[in-house]
Amino acid sequence: MKLLLDTHVLLWWLNEEPITTEAQQAIASPKNAVCVSAASAWEMGIKVGLGKLQVPERLSARLGSERFTPLPVTIDHGLRVGELPMLHRDPFDRLLVAQAQLEGLTIVTRDPRIARYDVETLAA
Repeated sequence: MKLLLDTHVLLWWLNEEPITTEAQQAIASPKNAVCVSAASAWEMGIKVGLGKLQVPERLSARLGSERFTPLPVTIDHGLRVGELPMLHRDPFDRLLVAQAQLEGLTIVTRDPRIARYDVETLAA
């Protein structure tokens, strides 16, 4: 399985906060690829700038030690966002949906609005 972590799930994982057993096992399994979108870093950066979030120290190094794969945002990802129905207003989540659709990824999330799109999800 190829997973894409929603930003909140990434932060919960890194901070060892509770997520569902199924999501925990899927993320921890060496059989699964786990991706983290550049869109999540962008979202975190904005929230840090607004004083709403603290990013874990040495984030890039921690992602590597967790064996998470960075997923860049491409032109095709950006254009796919414009093709999505407006079921969710959060631009970061819409970009994750576009990436998941184009890259064949399952989004690990607790956001029920993401599941309304034509995309595989795994409840966190």
